[in-house]
Amino acid sequence: MTEQQKPPVDPQGTQPDAERLDVAREAEHPLEKDLRAGDEAARREAEARRARMAGKGGTAPVGADGAPGARWERDVLERVLMATLREQRAARRWRIFFRFIGLGILALILFAVFDFKGDGALSTSGRHTAMVTLEGEIAAGTPASAESINASLQAAFADTTAAGVILKINSPGGSPVQAGIINDEIHRLRTLYPGKPFYVVVEEICASGGYYVAASADKIYVDKASIVGSIGVLMDGFGFTGLMDKLGIERRLYTSGANKGMLDPFSPQVPRQKAYAETMLKEIHQQFINVVKEGRGDRLKSDPELFSGLFWSGERAVELGLADGLGSADYVARDLFKAEDIVDYTVKENIAERVAKRFGAAMGSAAMKAMIFGGARVDALR
Repeated sequence: MTEQQKPPVDPQGTQPDAERLDVAREAEHPLEKDLRAGDEAARREAEARRARMAGKGGTAPVGADGAPGARWERDVLERVLMATLREQRAARRWRIFFRFIGLGILALILFAVFDFKGDGALSTSGRHTAMVTLEGEIAAGTPASAESINASLQAAFADTTAAGVILKINSPGGSPVQAGIINDEIHRLRTLYPGKPFYVVVEEICASGGYYVAASADKIYVDKASIVGSIGVLMDGFGFTGLMDKLGIERRLYTSGANKGMLDPFSPQVPRQKAYAETMLKEIHQQFINVVKEGRGDRLKSDPELFSGLFWSGERAVELGLADGLGSADYVARDLFKAEDIVDYTVKENIAERVAKRFGAAMGSAAMKAMIFGGARVDALR
């Protein structure tokens, strides 16, 4: 070691080595002390700024581990995490709430659209009154079709514990064919079960085809304000020939038979075809009259308007002999059949049947539209 590299020697020989090194370092770097002071001031300023941001003011606290600002950072982090957790909990609660609301709405729709009562097969015990409900338009493919009503009546008559059968009607009419099939089946069942009374109870309306069915009953009971009658037949439509002439529209209809275009609303009315339609309606009307006379017999009063297609209130219907009295289903069951308990035998479609029918109808409609639009495209390309 050279003389220049040797550390300075304490002339007294008593100064510690560390102190001698600090003295040497300060001697060699005179600005180092000022730099350390500046760093310390910057650190204090940063801590004060963090403290102000935390809303505490003054000097930033010192954490348990001795690191300045550690507690403040931990508090901020805890607040952020708690706020996030609260938001997540609130969002989860709302999701559950809306799911329950959705399930409730879905359940209401299912109960409104579908019938969960099955096919109407009943297991009864004890003496009771059997009831079948005919409601709405009498037509094929509806709850008031001959297929549904006849199946219900067969089950009601076949039950040996049924004291009697009530057919509750609330219908404006419908197909004379469907009404005739129901009427014929009622006559067959009454012959097959001669000891079982069969009464009709009218609620709101029993008109046209509805009364065609009711005429086959032993007795008919109505409310005084019910609508009863309308013994007649109609065939309706529209004619647009006058409007087409004004608009300059020409109808082009080609048929292979002289009467194939009969009742076409866009063609002029042919007197011979009109007479033919009226003759057919009179024939069906007479069939209706014969059914009513056969069912009501001598109870009908002589009135020229009886078979004119008019309808009357229930009270007036009793006076004309179209009904036997005023009463409800409960009245018939309790006071006439002496069997107060009423069991509904009306056949109900189950879920599978309704879904199958609606799915089939939707598929058929889609196929028809595809055929129509497909044909239109083919014609356009020719």
